[in-house]
Amino acid sequence: MIKTILYFHGFASSSNSDKAKILKSYIQKISKKVKIFTPDLSNNFNEASNQINQLIKDNERNFVFMGSSLGGYYANFYASICNSKAILINPAIPPLSGFEQYLGENENYLTGEKFTINENDINFIRSLKVEKFKNHENTLVLLESGDEVLNYIDTIKYFKGSSIDVTFGGCHSYESIEKKLQKIKNFLKI
Repeated sequence: MIKTILYFHGFASSSNSDKAKILKSYIQKISKKVKIFTPDLSNNFNEASNQINQLIKDNERNFVFMGSSLGGYYANFYASICNSKAILINPAIPPLSGFEQYLGENENYLTGEKFTINENDINFIRSLKVEKFKNHENTLVLLESGDEVLNYIDTIKYFKGSSIDVTFGGCHSYESIEKKLQKIKNFLKI
């Protein structure tokens, strides 16, 4: 039985994103036995990884990892190494093609915090990958074809064999989240 859900927000975002709030509210409404955490991950990838490892260490097993965009990248990695369920929303996939566009100064969209990304940061985040994705039976991928940041066709190819739901239209922020809550519940078997 699922005891803990860890939801990771996307790049330069926060736990105050609309998806995080919708998912947290929904999970809390449908189950009093499942804890959901929507942490504010550091904009520093190494620190964010340390935060995730600490959450895993501090909480009850039987995890589900959820995430959007870069948060989906983290969720995929940790679900794969923990052999756990994953729900990935317009997820970034290895090798994070084009991520060099973020070299230099960036700003968190929701908090306004400024942060810098260098090549070592990109090398670190790219190191968080499994050599061959094998967690198909535990993975639900939610995509919108109108994603202007990530190519949904590449994502379908990467997760081939997983449960993949494509909504045509939409955008990177995933406009269909409220329409997919029942699908998420069914996948989690809550």
